[in-house]
Amino acid sequence: MDPLARHAAPFDASLWDAIDEAAVRAARPLITARRFLDVEGPFGLGLTTVEVGNDGLCRQPAPEEAGAVMGVALSVPLLRKSFQLSLRRLAAAEQGQPLDLRAVEDAAEAVARREEEMIYLGQPAFHLAGLLTAPGRTHRRLGDWSDMDRALADVLGAVTALDQAGYPGPYALVASAALYNSLFRRYEHSDMLQVEHLSRLCTLGIHKIHIDGAAVIDPRAGKLVIGEDLRAGYSHQDGVHAHMHLTESIVLKLDDARAICTLGREEEVATTA
Repeated sequence: MDPLARHAAPFDASLWDAIDEAAVRAARPLITARRFLDVEGPFGLGLTTVEVGNDGLCRQPAPEEAGAVMGVALSVPLLRKSFQLSLRRLAAAEQGQPLDLRAVEDAAEAVARREEEMIYLGQPAFHLAGLLTAPGRTHRRLGDWSDMDRALADVLGAVTALDQAGYPGPYALVASAALYNSLFRRYEHSDMLQVEHLSRLCTLGIHKIHIDGAAVIDPRAGKLVIGEDLRAGYSHQDGVHAHMHLTESIVLKLDDARAICTLGREEEVATTA
């Protein structure tokens, strides 16, 4: 079975390698959760669900009736973004001319951003939790990080809360672009950047995410399960362009939301308790 239909494309395998490499190169800087959570897979395109927890009775049967044993499964989202490449440019590339792969890179960035959204925010309509939204997580009020002391106090408070709850780290810190960028300031009378200081506490890295908010995460929180990792496929050609797509399938398998401490607005505290 060739679900990517590469055999039907009007160009040779060496160009597929160049397309895949361009896609991975463009996506990698935007993908953060894979840097600090364990990853399982890839298991292939056929992975559509991941079972979680143990099977159990849906209810206790009466003496005269049969029991029903049920399992719980997570749906594995398939992420997909289409793009086009000029047939003339592809033909020229086979003759040794350079090939502009910006369309591939744009598609890869779109898939990477959607991966991050699914992992951090989840998909409530399909019962998928996110690292920043999971019920049962710890939550603390986020202060004004233009004050260096407050940024340090917020991260220390989150680490302390996790440690006291039985999650001693190591930790990763994820933060929105504005919060992350504010950490690149030097302490007064010192050559040390605040991000360097915090990296001694968050040894799994400090990662910029393009999602509002911040969190300190112990990797016991969960793992990522991959069906199909990022790859390009072929759809058809219209005489001018080859119509193609990038696909991947991935899901966050949340094991313990208590290993996450989010930092956000004060009013969010009550909703996550």
